[in-house]
Amino acid sequence: MKRTGILHAELSGALATLGHTDLLLVVDAGFPVPRDAHRIDLALAENLPDLRTVLALIADELVVEGVVRAENVPSHHPRLDSWLHERFAGAEFTTRPHAEVLGRLAREAKVVVRTGAFEPWGNIGLYCGVDAPRWFGGEGVVVPEEYASRI
Repeated sequence: MKRTGILHAELSGALATLGHTDLLLVVDAGFPVPRDAHRIDLALAENLPDLRTVLALIADELVVEGVVRAENVPSHHPRLDSWLHERFAGAEFTTRPHAEVLGRLAREAKVVVRTGAFEPWGNIGLYCGVDAPRWFGGEGVVVPEEYASRI
């Protein structure tokens, strides 16, 4: 039996398939998941599980290089935005129009994880990164400029 981390077999397996620059979306209960998306549906009931719990568990297992959210989040849901900045410190933050998150980003995501969240603008994209010190920390390895600050 797995000792720690995410126990949900499909979600755990999907996370293991993600590589550098892959996009994972963690979305609320009302998100229009595209028919052909790799959808992992965790929603049981209203706010079960909630968005932050799922994001925190995933963050413990992934290297997150970028976070994308709807452009409304910083102004219309500052508590969520603040939490994201704390939880994903060091990641690059970007925004997109809400319609783009619901459409184009959903189609680009390698995996879409649906939560039970009843939370406005509760749709967060995570871009996978690499553990820079582990990849580029070896003796004699040239560190790319974009990773130099992370070593």
